[in-house]
Amino acid sequence: MKRSFNILLISLTLATSAGVLTSCHKGDKQAEVQSTKRERNAIKEGNALYEKQRYAEAEVAYKKALEENVENATAQFNLASTYLKQRGNDVDNKADSLVRTADQMLAKVAANPDQALAQAACYDRGNVAYKGEDYASAIEHYKNALRRNPADEQARQNLRLAQLKKQEQDQQNQNQDKNQDQQNQDQNQDKQDQKQNEDQQDQNQDQNKDKDQQKDQNQQNSQNQDQKQQPQKQQQGGLSDASAQQILKAMEDKENGTRQKVELMKQGEEKRANRRTTDKPW
Repeated sequence: MKRSFNILLISLTLATSAGVLTSCHKGDKQAEVQSTKRERNAIKEGNALYEKQRYAEAEVAYKKALEENVENATAQFNLASTYLKQRGNDVDNKADSLVRTADQMLAKVAANPDQALAQAACYDRGNVAYKGEDYASAIEHYKNALRRNPADEQARQNLRLAQLKKQEQDQQNQNQDKNQDQQNQDQNQDKQDQKQNEDQQDQNQDQNKDKDQQKDQNQQNSQNQDQKQQPQKQQQGGLSDASAQQILKAMEDKENGTRQKVELMKQGEEKRANRRTTDKPW
């Protein structure tokens, strides 16, 4: 059968027209021959429906073949192809159930001893991974396809494309990491600047608080000094009543003492005058 893959469109089937394989199993016993015949007929029916792009009906036919023989690798491969065709090019979501189921089936076929069948399964797995932008897995799958068929130039070309995409992806991731690191550094610097501003504000508040406390202390000291000087001012400005009375009494006592002395002096002079008159009556 023909194989025509276009990596730019990421074809997910084995061939352009059918994308499926035919069965060639044989058995010795009559029951096995009958079973093989039913398998072949179911696969043939599925291939006809697949060519008409009736993928859901082809899926049913391939499942019939697997009911006859669950280990039929050809039916497994073709059923996986119908899943991928039904999903179309929309395989970006790795969690998509059909794409995930198809890839699991292809992984099983890739372990088949039939090298041609295994090589086709590896190739299609590479296409699925490529479409999902899992370039590392795509590279490994294409390498596995080339190990089974080194002459597959399409697998080699797809491998080169996957490697280039992987390099671009790595470069983008590095740039994103650098941008993230720069953003983290900017954020850290902003936090440091904010912390410094907050510390400076706290320091200014502490200084202002100290100034206010010093101002209050100075005002308190000034008030205390004024209170100490107030009695002195009162003494300098005038006398109290008690002090004035004491001064007046002292002045009166002094004046009385002086008066007494004058009286005594007069009395002494009179006595002397009298004695002179008695001694000399003439």
